[in-house]
Amino acid sequence: MTTSLADHLRALPDESLAALLQLRPDLVVPVPADVSALALRAQSRVSVARALDGLDQFTLQILDAARLTRGPEGATSTDQIVAMATAGPQPPAPTAVRTAVDRLRARFLLYGPEHDLCVAGGIDEVSPYPAGLGRPAAELDPRAAALCADPAKLRRTLLSAPPSARAVLDRLAAGPPVGTVTPGALEAPATGAEDVLPPDLVNGGTPTGSPIRWLVEHRLLVRMSGGRNGTVELPREVGLVLRRDAGPLGPLRTSPPVVSGPPREVKSVDSAGAGQTMEVVRHTEAMLEALTAEPAPVLRSGGVGVRDLRRLARGLGLDEPATALLFEVAYAAGLTGEMELTGAATTRYGGDQQILPTGGYEVWRAVSLAQRWEQLARAWMAMPRQAGLIGQRDDRDRPISVLSAEAERAGAPAARRAVLTVLADLPPGTAPTTDEVLELLDWRAPRRARGREAAHREVLAEAATLGVTGLGALTSYGRLLLAELTETDERGDDPLGLRCDAESGDASTTVRALDGLLPAPVDHVLVQADLTVVVPGPPDPALAAELDVVAEHESAGGASVHRVTPASVRRALDAGYTADDLHALFRRRSRTPVPQGLTYLVDDVARKHGGLRVGSAGAYVRSDDEALLTEVQADRRLEPLAFRRLAPTVLVTPYQVNRMLTALRDAGYAPVPEDAGGAMVLARPKSRRAPARTAISRAVDPLATPKLPMPRLLGVVEQIRRGEAAARAARRAPAVVRGAPAAAGPAPVSGHGDALAVLQQAVRDKALVWVGYVDAHGATASRLVRPVSIGAGYLRAEDDRTEMLHTFALHRITAAVLEE
Repeated sequence: MTTSLADHLRALPDESLAALLQLRPDLVVPVPADVSALALRAQSRVSVARALDGLDQFTLQILDAARLTRGPEGATSTDQIVAMATAGPQPPAPTAVRTAVDRLRARFLLYGPEHDLCVAGGIDEVSPYPAGLGRPAAELDPRAAALCADPAKLRRTLLSAPPSARAVLDRLAAGPPVGTVTPGALEAPATGAEDVLPPDLVNGGTPTGSPIRWLVEHRLLVRMSGGRNGTVELPREVGLVLRRDAGPLGPLRTSPPVVSGPPREVKSVDSAGAGQTMEVVRHTEAMLEALTAEPAPVLRSGGVGVRDLRRLARGLGLDEPATALLFEVAYAAGLTGEMELTGAATTRYGGDQQILPTGGYEVWRAVSLAQRWEQLARAWMAMPRQAGLIGQRDDRDRPISVLSAEAERAGAPAARRAVLTVLADLPPGTAPTTDEVLELLDWRAPRRARGREAAHREVLAEAATLGVTGLGALTSYGRLLLAELTETDERGDDPLGLRCDAESGDASTTVRALDGLLPAPVDHVLVQADLTVVVPGPPDPALAAELDVVAEHESAGGASVHRVTPASVRRALDAGYTADDLHALFRRRSRTPVPQGLTYLVDDVARKHGGLRVGSAGAYVRSDDEALLTEVQADRRLEPLAFRRLAPTVLVTPYQVNRMLTALRDAGYAPVPEDAGGAMVLARPKSRRAPARTAISRAVDPLATPKLPMPRLLGVVEQIRRGEAAARAARRAPAVVRGAPAAAGPAPVSGHGDALAVLQQAVRDKALVWVGYVDAHGATASRLVRPVSIGAGYLRAEDDRTEMLHTFALHRITAAVLEE
């Protein structure tokens, strides 16, 4: 005898019910009030769709077999499912079919004993055509049912169909079984014109031509709507006959497709990926430095304009899609952010906001190369944006720009995780083609994969750009990163993604693995006679910071090249270095003898440095060298400053200090600002930074449900059981307490004064009493309690079932009835 899902769930032990909630965590958000509410939610369209989304192609086909073998009472059996699944030309092993049935039963998409299996409600609503077959003929048309009831006549009718009609039948038999009829196709004579469009060809496809009128007249197709336009449906029995050679469920594949490409050496894959990680970090840092020098204004419609993206792409030597990807990842990692502009800055930069590096960029630069890459990779995995859409056009035919709202896609993190999981499940070094990856995704989760092929192709391209994959295969450190993220999700102890390995002070396994592949950071340079400084490897953060000050960057790669110039030496002196400091720096860092030309250059610039002192007048210039001041005053390049001599050692100008400093330096002088006390002010120029932002380290899917550990799930089950007991108890409450008309039984007391008398008597006798009351939401509720005390306008009573103490406001109590 078939039982309801609610009754079946009530009979389960707590461990089995918790196992269901672990496989379908959406059922406990929020926690159901009782088992009936749990069963209702488990059969809802949304929950069933989520459960189906996680099933592979073979399991979905076995579910279709269960739906097709249902009897008049809606039940089937495991033996019937096995018989249908093994009826094809290449039948799967019965054990594989039974294993798939067990997976469906574990998720309660099928429930009941093996000889009396029921299909959960909501499945037919989510997927109305099992295995791509139509409804039975008896549900469509009595005359079509009469034809299908005579197998011999049905075969003769199919054999007599014209070739064009048979082509449409074969197309609809492959699924889905419905087609759109063009105007006049059912009324006009059979002309062989193109009369039907299957649903997947309605938009922009090429229809399969057929005389629909002949098929409808011979009951092989059933017309579903009147008028000149409508749809036709292929009855299930006709579809099964047409699938005689392929089997009722079509081709069955119990295991995922096999990758045909030869495996690559894991060492080669890791080496290629590690080299790309160095390039990614270098390009990201160069892009952020470019944004420091010239921030990108935010468009009024949101995002960054195409002109700024092209400017950054030219500076980095990358194409625009790769630059857009780095821009999006850096923003997701918290390295860039928006800054509000006020006053003159609004006019200067042409907008209200601009994108520039945040304070987190300085912290990012100070850590190791592997840690910098990991922060970018984690942000890429978690960011809810699809960078591949940038440059395309939206629904209003406007281009999608970097950081614009049109590029947001909540499912982007799940798509990246799915693609990388497919690569991670293959043997190390396996490099499948893009088409093979798409085939694997289509088998593992066809409901999620179909229609998202373009997004999955973009994920593969982005993973190669970021160095997550190398030579087409997943790298070993990429595999570790995916495992860490998966473990965090399964552990569920950090649902908001607020905790990370960096906060604990220990490097993650991903960082340690990548560190072993990258060349060791170097703390020395090779100074050449032409004043070039060669760094034979990735510089450590301290050396990189020093080179940024004392030298100009010329080229990057495995060995980067810098050059010492008068401007760079002056910049170092302005930042607070002395000539002795620079000599000591080059002696300490250089593994080659310091060239004499470099020593002369430093001494020459240092000797001139600070020969002029600048203050405010507008601004003034003073120097102990009167001849030097005379030279400055006579210099025609400085005539716009309108210098006037106040004293033999002082010149003044009506312009501000910064403008005068710039003009003097452009003219080849080396002035130094001083404060009101005459002391030199030496400081490194400050870089403008946007407010700090938190990096995205974990995907935040609004539709995702956190996975709970088994102890917490058992607690949830206990709460559901208590709710079930409360619901049973509420059903036993007298009608007047529930707010319904009174029935036969003890006489209720509904007057407020009489209710108080009953409650006072119950306090004295310590008796159980049914209390009807109005809750805070205005709903009528009832509870069986044992009153403890009455006072100060409140009733305090103990729930005899849960042994919890409850407080009721007396003015909310509507009735009281003693329990028999």
